[in-house]
Amino acid sequence: MIKRSVSEYIKTCMSEYFSVAVFGPRQCGKTTLIRELFPDFSYANLEDMNVRNLAKNDPEEFFTRFPEPVIIDEIQRVPELLSTVQVRIDSNKKKGQYIITGSQQISLKNSVSQSLAGRIALVQMQPLSMAELKASNIELDRDTQLVSGFMPYLFAEQGHKPFEYYRNYVQTYLEKDIAQIGAVQDLMRFENFMRLLAGRTGQLVNNSALSGEVGVSSTTIGSWLSVLEASHLVFVLRPWYENRTNQVVKTPKVYFCDTGLASYLLGIETPEQMQRDPLMGNLFENLVVSEALKARYNSGAEPDLYFFRNSKGLEIDVILKENRLLNLFEVKSGKALNDDFTKNMQKFRELYSPYTTNGSVKGTVIYSGETYKSYKDFAYVNFHQTSDLFSPKTEPFVLRF
Repeated sequence: MIKRSVSEYIKTCMSEYFSVAVFGPRQCGKTTLIRELFPDFSYANLEDMNVRNLAKNDPEEFFTRFPEPVIIDEIQRVPELLSTVQVRIDSNKKKGQYIITGSQQISLKNSVSQSLAGRIALVQMQPLSMAELKASNIELDRDTQLVSGFMPYLFAEQGHKPFEYYRNYVQTYLEKDIAQIGAVQDLMRFENFMRLLAGRTGQLVNNSALSGEVGVSSTTIGSWLSVLEASHLVFVLRPWYENRTNQVVKTPKVYFCDTGLASYLLGIETPEQMQRDPLMGNLFENLVVSEALKARYNSGAEPDLYFFRNSKGLEIDVILKENRLLNLFEVKSGKALNDDFTKNMQKFRELYSPYTTNGSVKGTVIYSGETYKSYKDFAYVNFHQTSDLFSPKTEPFVLRF
């Protein structure tokens, strides 16, 4: 099994809280990791109809059959069980007794806020990262990585077909997750919406334009986007702005949790197709942004990731806010050094100098070429090293008394 970077953070949370909830997209490896980290825990899978009925109808008997410490898998199937977990926590006060997983956050998030506030740590788990793959001696070229994505199943052994895997993945998601929550009445249009959204990865989200193409209202588009976010299949990158003037675009960008999923939705089956596809640059940006997000989540840090674009056309692909200062990143799929890549970062620094980091490097270009720590005051870093750029540089504050 590929070692997961989030493991240490999960173990730390289990030592500090009564319970831990691990969220993440379906098949990103939540159950496999949790059962490996805590092999002596009872295990209850609420996808099992008999286990689910027991949890619904007789929660006390449920905990007789699955005593603490316990792993409760796919809690979104029986969110009301969290009320019993709360009572049991309050009567026992022993840390690290419950670990809960979920791939659909809508019902779980509401129940957690009502039942387990102050008693639970929330962990966001993502698909594999390039750093995790590299630690297992797997390093793919740009186009192969974009098509293959990062789902653990594909890297358990050689010979899997990514396009076929993601086709089954989408159908399972539509039939099990979307149909169950009842938030979407027209699954065919919803799937078409997903495909159209994949064509806009790394772009500003325009609900009105999408509504015209899908044939539903812009309100419905907003609701469907929220469903994809809650399922952890997409995430939005918010714009950074100094103040609320009309010069800065407020609309967020959308990215997929996995480039393999986005590639499938776009009909890209092979690395050769990827190399020629006009959206390759967008998918490469998606890869870098998702790697940055993984680096933040795997260490338990807030994402603190943004982009910038104003009405005059000035744009920064990714901004990382650390200690109230901003680190600037431009993402380019090419392999050659190019002074044009850094012009926007230089202009941004001139306009917002109080917010930008001081030091020898004024900004970083993440691209497909070789790494140069400094080239005309800017760093050029190969995309395989993205995790190093976004991992937290300081330890979090801890209250001690």
